[in-house]
Amino acid sequence: MQISDRLSSIKPSLTLSVNSRALELKAQGVAVTSLAVGEPDFPTPPHVCEAAKAAIDANFCRYTAVPGIPDLRKAAGAYFDRAYGVPVPQESIVIGAGGKHCLYNFLQATVNPGDEVLIPAPYWLSYPDMVMLAGGVPVTVHAGPEQGFKVTPGMLDAAATDKTRLLILNSPSNPTGAVYTEAEFTAIMDWALARGIFVLSDEIYDQLVFAPAKMTSAIGWFARYPEQVAVLNGLSKSYAMTGWRVGFLAAHPTLIKKISSMQGHSTSSICSIAQKAALAALTGPTDCIDTMREAFMRRRDLGMKIIGSWPWAVCPKPDGAFYLFVDVRKCYGGTVNNSTELCTHLLDKAHVALVPGAAFGDDNCIRLSYAVADDVLAHALKNAGAEMARLAEEVGR
Repeated sequence: MQISDRLSSIKPSLTLSVNSRALELKAQGVAVTSLAVGEPDFPTPPHVCEAAKAAIDANFCRYTAVPGIPDLRKAAGAYFDRAYGVPVPQESIVIGAGGKHCLYNFLQATVNPGDEVLIPAPYWLSYPDMVMLAGGVPVTVHAGPEQGFKVTPGMLDAAATDKTRLLILNSPSNPTGAVYTEAEFTAIMDWALARGIFVLSDEIYDQLVFAPAKMTSAIGWFARYPEQVAVLNGLSKSYAMTGWRVGFLAAHPTLIKKISSMQGHSTSSICSIAQKAALAALTGPTDCIDTMREAFMRRRDLGMKIIGSWPWAVCPKPDGAFYLFVDVRKCYGGTVNNSTELCTHLLDKAHVALVPGAAFGDDNCIRLSYAVADDVLAHALKNAGAEMARLAEEVGR
């Protein structure tokens, strides 16, 4: 049996692998707490579910147009107007099976073999693999906790070459929760545009930004420079719709047509029922988002308070998303020597599932999701912290 060469360097998702191992232990009767998967613990809003039920009752169960039903494309464009005052026409929107699907298609449509793609690190773990599947070369630009996990134009410029074609920005960030200020974001956009580098702004967590921090979207730059900017978003995080698989991309109409053509040969349209649910989400009430945001902010503060008592750990305070990215290198050197060994150890000893920072380009760190109930979060951090305290003491730190 032949396996294609393009898959030789592709690694399985560590977040899903860790969660799978946690589920195995649970099946064996072990009480495991998982902070591994980035998924809101809130139910999908009732009005969204009702819209899906109504679509089924109306037998809205046939193929739709490949780039999405017109009403949903219009609603996605109107989302940018409502959130940022920048209307986006229907012809500049394509609907995909989640933000991940939109990103994959975008990279396949824009990256040629040998093209270099700048990826600030820590990064969402699928970025490098998606770039390689498109034949591109991922070039990571690392920013540590001392920089709040945020890169600067100078750092990007030092990594850019005459082969650099694309920059992927992610704010708020998975895995760090870092949010670029307007000044920081503007400086990066100005640098990229001046260098002729295309920018893909992944804004899937844009509604989960905690005051006093504010979201800066690239959609305004897209309106002015549509041939150099695209914006990715979706329903999974802000509307607790991870399993519905609906994302959307704003890009130049010519690029949207090319992506639609390619999508027609892979998935065709996405689930018709999920599209009706997404339409209800984008046109309905948003108090559900406010409720989740308030809960996540409270949980962030709870997690930061607990981690702040750990002398061996460093964790910049995140301004968005629902992750804490904790530098725990002071636990290395004895029983464990890297983030993968540490997370395996914590799963076995503390029965807490976390994700190795190595998956996100920083082996000094581990990622935890606080998209769980307050008491669950506190219990998990207490158990994991006690075990890491022992590891740090073991190496005299």
